[in-house]
Formats: sequence, C-alpha cells, structure tokens
Amino acid sequence: MPDKPAIGPSTKLCMSLAGRPGKFGSRFHNRLYELTGLDYIYKAFTTKDLPAAIGGVRALGIRGCAISMPFKEAVIPLLDHIEGSAAAIDSVNTILNDDGWLTGYNTDYSAVLDLLDQAEIAPSTPFLLAGSGGMAKAVAAALRNRGHRSGAIIARNRTTGRALADLYGFDWAETSEGLTAPLIINATPVGMAGGVEAETLAFPPEAIEAAETVFDVVALPVETPLMRAAAAAGRKRISGADVAVLQALEQFVLYTGVYPSEEQVKEAAAYARSA
Repeated sequence: MPDKPAIGPSTKLCMSLAGRPGKFGSRFHNRLYELTGLDYIYKAFTTKDLPAAIGGVRALGIRGCAISMPFKEAVIPLLDHIEGSAAAIDSVNTILNDDGWLTGYNTDYSAVLDLLDQAEIAPSTPFLLAGSGGMAKAVAAALRNRGHRSGAIIARNRTTGRALADLYGFDWAETSEGLTAPLIINATPVGMAGGVEAETLAFPPEAIEAAETVFDVVALPVETPLMRAAAAAGRKRISGADVAVLQALEQFVLYTGVYPSEEQVKEAAAYARSA
C-alpha cells in the first residue's frame, strides 16, 4: 500500500452534507485515499444553512461534496451547472468544485441502474416504488430508462407523488396497502437509523410476501426492517449498502480522477461496513 502524505496545505478536502450524517461515506473514501496514497481527506457534515454551506464549498476550494437527504433538490439553485442525469431528474447527490465552479451530478441514478441490471430484473417486471424525493427520482428514471412501463409511485405527498408518476407515465397511490408487485423498492427514509421510523417497515408484510425482489435504498443500517423481512421471506434482496458503494465509487473517481482496483474497492467497502 503506498504511503499517504501527511495532512498539510496541499491536502484536498472532500465532504458530505446530510440531514443525518452517517459513517459509510467517510470511511469508504478515506480508506480508498489510504489504499491509493492520495493526499485527500473526507469529512461528513450537516447544516441548517444550506446556502452558507455551499458557499463554503466554493470559497474554501473543497474539491467534492456528496449531497444526501433532504438537500438533493434544494441544492440545485446554488450550483453553476447541472450535468446529465442530475438535470434530467432534477436531483443532485454530488458536487464537483473546479476552481470555484460548482457542477452537480447524480451518481445514485447510475448505481441503481447497474444494480437492477446485475440482478437481471426484466424490464417487463411491474414495480412499486415508495417515495417522491430526490432518491425516488433517481430510481424512477432508472426504471423508466430500463424499459419498465408498469409500476406505481407510492407517496403520501400528493403533489410530488403525482408529478413524479406523471413525468414517467407510472401510476400513483398514496399508500401501498392492498398493492403488490414482483419488485418493490423503498426510496424513503423509512427504516433509516436515527429516524422516527427506524423500526418501521416501508411496505406491508403482504407486499413483501408477494414480491420476488425487495430493494431498499437505505444504507444505514444495512439490515433495515425491510431487508430483514425480505430475508425472512426468502426474497431476493438489493440493499442500500450496494447503492452506497457504487455511487460513492463514482464520486471518488470524479473527485480524484483515479480509478481504484476492484480489490481496493472491495476492501474499502468492507472497511466502511465494519463500523
């Protein structure tokens, strides 16, 4: 393993902003910096003043900033340019700072797309997608672009739920009660550690029993109530930890220009999950 330089004036800082900061991103990125010998450091933050925080990213030359709930949409007016999928779905989870010019990306989208492909889920598979925020937008876009045409957005917020469903030609329902599908996906904070719904199932037990594949984008904890219920029912699972690794790897490459080896990524992911 190459020697990582000691922290000094030339060290580049990357960070994250989240309503409830977790450990995964910091541990993953910092471990990859160690394994690749890069003079970078990564730190998680939260804020109650998003414009000031983004101003700090710009003014202090912070190289990259990951964006998590609830800031993925609110951050957009504060940036100079929005790339590709981030512009298409109106949701940013990554900021790249080039000498004060801030560009927004969405690496959630590509991570979800890759995981659905790896799971060999046919585009003809009907789905239920819980959520209508930034992460749900990334999932809905990935589903639509894979060719999924039969599905429903489940969202208590009538305005955002209907808007997301209408955008991609899906159905909308306020609740998943009484609904089933072969693929169910949670893109809400339900089940997230530290939240008021940390021990709540994102879907009713009957929906889990009827599903073939259960996908939870919540990464902390890895074993959410939904993932535990899916395991107990013997269903195929895609976890938020899988999303976290793929999207964080794409961020790492954007920030550093370095492509770590497969073994380095596996080691960093294992290290990040061990906390």
